Amino acid sequence: MTMKETFERYRLLVEDALSQTLPPHDPEEPDALVWQSMAYSLQAGGKRIRPVMALAFCALCGSQPERAVPFACAVEMVHTYSLIHDDLPCMDDDDLRRGKPTNHKVYGEAMALLAGDGLLTLAFEAALRFDGPAQDALRGARVLAQCAGASGMVGGQCIDLESQGKTADLDLLWKMDQGKTVALISAACQMGCIAAGAGEKALENARRYAEGVGMAFQIRDDILDVLGDAQTLGKNVGMDSARDKRNYVSLLGVEEAQRRVDSYTAQALKALEGFQGDTLFLKELAESLATRDK
Repeated sequence: MTMKETFERYRLLVEDALSQTLPPHDPEEPDALVWQSMAYSLQAGGKRIRPVMALAFCALCGSQPERAVPFACAVEMVHTYSLIHDDLPCMDDDDLRRGKPTNHKVYGEAMALLAGDGLLTLAFEAALRFDGPAQDALRGARVLAQCAGASGMVGGQCIDLESQGKTADLDLLWKMDQGKTVALISAACQMGCIAAGAGEKALENARRYAEGVGMAFQIRDDILDVLGDAQTLGKNVGMDSARDKRNYVSLLGVEEAQRRVDSYTAQALKALEGFQGDTLFLKELAESLATRDK
């Protein structure tokens, strides 16, 4: 299979599982609206890069990719909750996400907040449904909690909010992106290894790959915020400049920013050398993310 064919196979596994995680609810029930709001964002598409990586690392470590599906769904739920909350007026105040009106534009701020809360908690229910040794279910849930919380994604968002309108240097930017972007990608890669019963050496290599891919992904995102097209991206562009937020392009320029994308991608490819299995898919995925236009 080509990289695109494998990616699509994994993506469809995730989409099918996600469609079953939100049970149908009678629209007349008093809590129906929060479920509708959760489904609106969770089933709005998106690239599904993080859950695909979970399945790919599970396969790389010698197990069937389907084994990692509960972990993959959990990561995607956390990612979706973070997008709902990031788009709120108290955060980034965005009105477009994945080519559609943001959740709060459709359901209101209060319901969007509850939808994010609902997806966050449902994520851990999904992770603990892992059909394997109980200790591995706990390992996976623990990694997700560590990467998603104040020591990871939430902490990165805090730095982002606190640095708006202020002078941010590259060290602060790196720390912010380690939390906002790298942490959840790292959770996905590590959880894929855990699903296959892999040990700490595999998890360490997975973390190194995730850091390379995650940083490359974020810096490329900064480039697209300047050079990209809103219709292609499915979200507004030029928002960092409008909010007076520093990023790699504003600090380094487009050419140097892309050089760093390439350097971090090389780091990711180097990390794959620590695995015995077929790394071609993850290698080509990293390379494609470094040159993406959406």
